[in-house]
Order: sequence, then structure tokens, then C-alpha cells
Amino acid sequence: MRLRVVEASGPEQVREVAAERAAVRLGHDVFLTGRLAPAALVEAVDALRMFREVMREAGVEAYRAVATSAVREAQNAEVLVERAAREAGIKLEIIEGVEEARLVLVAVLHAVKLAGRRALLVDIGGGSVELTTLAHDAPRASVSLPLGTVRLQEAFLHADEAVSPARRALLDEYLERLLGEAAVLRGPRPDLVVATGGNAEAISDLVPAATDDGAGINVASMLNLRDAMSAVAPRDRRETWGLRGDRADVIVPALFVLSTVATRVGAREVVTPGVGLKDGILAELVDRAFRVWDERGEAAEVEAEAVEIGRRYHFDERHARHVTELACSLYDQFQDLHKLDADDRKLLRLAALLHDVGDYVGFEAHHKHSHYLITHSDLMGLTPEHKEIVANVARYHRKALPDLSHPGYRKLDRRGRMVVRKLAALLRVADSFDREHLGKVADIAVRITPGRIALRAIAAPDRLGDDLSLERWTALRKADLMEDVFEHEVRVDGSESLAPPKPNL
Repeated sequence: MRLRVVEASGPEQVREVAAERAAVRLGHDVFLTGRLAPAALVEAVDALRMFREVMREAGVEAYRAVATSAVREAQNAEVLVERAAREAGIKLEIIEGVEEARLVLVAVLHAVKLAGRRALLVDIGGGSVELTTLAHDAPRASVSLPLGTVRLQEAFLHADEAVSPARRALLDEYLERLLGEAAVLRGPRPDLVVATGGNAEAISDLVPAATDDGAGINVASMLNLRDAMSAVAPRDRRETWGLRGDRADVIVPALFVLSTVATRVGAREVVTPGVGLKDGILAELVDRAFRVWDERGEAAEVEAEAVEIGRRYHFDERHARHVTELACSLYDQFQDLHKLDADDRKLLRLAALLHDVGDYVGFEAHHKHSHYLITHSDLMGLTPEHKEIVANVARYHRKALPDLSHPGYRKLDRRGRMVVRKLAALLRVADSFDREHLGKVADIAVRITPGRIALRAIAAPDRLGDDLSLERWTALRKADLMEDVFEHEVRVDGSESLAPPKPNL
């Protein structure tokens, strides 16, 4: 567990104030039993209490505390979160692997000038390894694999012995299988490999540099170090290489992971910038504090990821983009009624883009399939809560309305449910105005008067002569949630002669 405190007088004027480290190995029992051990919980809370005191003395104004693989996999993770808040005064956030990868990426982009080169980031933690590919300084793919050093140590190696040939063969086979399934390693060869994490830094200190200026790990030398360290017990590694006790065992799994990845992509050297998760958190906090964080760029990257997910499932991209614009038009015109913020608008855009991806599984229940696919996809830059909102909004673009009997909706907090209801109400109507996926309706004009909402379809210039009766009829039928949420009667101009709306189309 690590703490880093900085003082910033500007985005580029950052001075370190304090740095602390607590050797608490939370994953030791989690990876074997699925639960955080009572003793580890006590040690973790004690460390957080100490961190909080350091923060108080330093006058910290803003912080972010995150827990990664070991805690997110623990069945009793909420016990640590609750005790951290109650006993240490620390709000602890459990983050997904994709968010961990994003924060490490922030740190790396602040520390390494990629200059448009294609890069592979390898972040080696205790419970997981995050692999991220970058092109033109933007992420292209990311995956979190259960290949953390503590996990591998507990599963394959012995705490007090050298690595036997049988255990080495088993570890090699396991690594090859999991890494062989990682799509991020099957693309074009990266121009450079960047490794982060404490073990990567320790390896960098122990092997000859790849270049004359002392930068990078020479992969051939790393392979020699891996073999030499594997041949002796952890206590001998401490003496021979001057390692801490809590590093001497897990550095060998790290060597196996990093050398296997480097070999698979044909790298001769690995760059180690000396930054990690905590540095990414700090860089983002500082940039946001001084309002230099690229909010638009971040939103565009998340949206680009959503489009890639849609293409993976062969969605109708033209329809998805058109419905997105219609939904956002409604969002802007309904501002006085929904009173949501700019972040909620971004969530609506993502849900609209992905609302039909479930067609890939089957049309009849594609709204439910969309929920599943979004929930189980990586959208770098979204919190788990925001991703769940996006998935629910997409799920309710048709058929049943939000209901607490639905597990995905029930798991949201009160505000999350409110946001889902409002955004889904808009998406249902937006989708109805492109019922035939023909783009016949260019926009939707909204007129709001006391107790009534009037919607008018504006035909696309090249569709002025088209009959819009089906779109108007569908909009009436799918305005049920809009009427319920906003407590206004909904009328669709030009639909006066159509049949009354029926629920749950």
C-alpha cells in the first residue's frame, strides 16, 4: 500500500511533500480463499490511518484512494471499504482493471514522450497485469489478466524454495495460455514496450541498461536474471541482490511475466519510466484542479471505444449515430425538465450508440443482450457505476420499463435509478423516430407547456415527401416512460388520427 503527497502551484509545478509505503499483502489470502483475512484487514486499516495522519499534517485538500485486484475479487471487500471510512476517515474506491490501466496510462503519458509511436504498456501488480496498446498517444485496446505477482507466487511457487523444473514448466504453460488469448498482443509489433510497477522498477535496477544513457531493460539480460533468481530460494535472493523480504519472492513471477510478454512481441528492450498507478492518480488530480484536463478529448476517446465495441458486434452504425444525435437533441431541449448535468449527457450518448448491439446475439430480446454486452465490455474512462447506467439506459430503450425486480436496475443507487429513468425516456422516443433505420427524421422539435409535451418530427431534406406515420405512431407508443418520468402528457404533432398508444413496444 502506497501514499504519495504533492504540492502543486500549477500543472507543471509539482513538488513531492511525502511518500509512504506499507507492506500489506492483501492478496495473500484472497487468491487462495476468496476473502480478505482478518489480520490483513487490521493491517490495511492501520496503514490507512497512518496515511490519513500524514495527509492531515501535509494539509491535503484533495485525494483519491483506490483498491485494485485483491480487493475487487474479495467476497468481503465491502468490509474494508466500510472500516476504511469509519476507522481511518478514508473514502476507498474499488476500481476495475480497465480503470487501473487508464490511470497508469495517464502517468506514462506524463513521463514518456511517445511521439506517436505504437506502444505496449505492461503494468504488473500483485493480483493482475494490465496490458494496453497505444497508437498516436491514444489507447486502442486494454485487458486485465490474472497474472499478478502475488497471485502467481501463491498458485505456482513455494515461498521458501527455488523454482523447480516442474513448477517452472507449469508456470510457463499458464503464462503462454493466458497471454496467447490476449488480443492486444496479436496486433502489429509495438515500437516500444513500457513496464510499470514496483517489480518492473526493481528489475530495471538489477539488469544492464538497454542503452548508453541508462534507459530501459535489456531483455536478454532480463532472461539471464530470471534464470539466475529462479535457481535460488528467496532468502538467497535477498542476500545476493540486496532485495527487501517482500520483494525477494514476487520478483521472480514478475520476471517471468515481463520476459514472456517482451519475447512474444519481439522486444529487445523495455522502458521503465518509474511511474505507476499513484502517479496517474496525482497527475489527473492536478490537471483537473487547474482545469487543464482534456475533458473533451477524454469523452471522445470513450465514445471511440463505444463505436469499436459496436463494430465488434456488427451494429448498424448509421442508425446508432443518428439515434445518438436525436437523443442528444431531446436532452438539450428537455434541460428545464430533467435538470441533469453534462456528464449525464455523455452517458446518454454512449447508451444511444450501443443500444442495439444486442442484435448480435438475437433480435427478440436484444435490449437485454445489449445490457449484458455493455456490462461485460471494457470502456476505459467510465466508472463501474457509470457503465451500469449506460447498460441500463440501453436495456430500457424498448419493451419493459425500469423496475426494481430487474437485478441490473436494482443494484443502482437512488440517483442512478433516477438518471436511468430520465435518459431511457429520451432514448426510447429518439429511437422511435428512426424506426425503419432510414434517417427519415432529421430532428425532433420540442414544445413544453404546463402539463404537456409536444413533439414534432422534422423531415430530413432528402426525405421531405416520405410518410412519417410509422415514426409518429411508434413515438406515441414509446412515450410511456417520458409521460411517467416528467409527469406531462406527450403529444406527437400529426398523429391525432393514430390509435392511442399501447405500453411496452
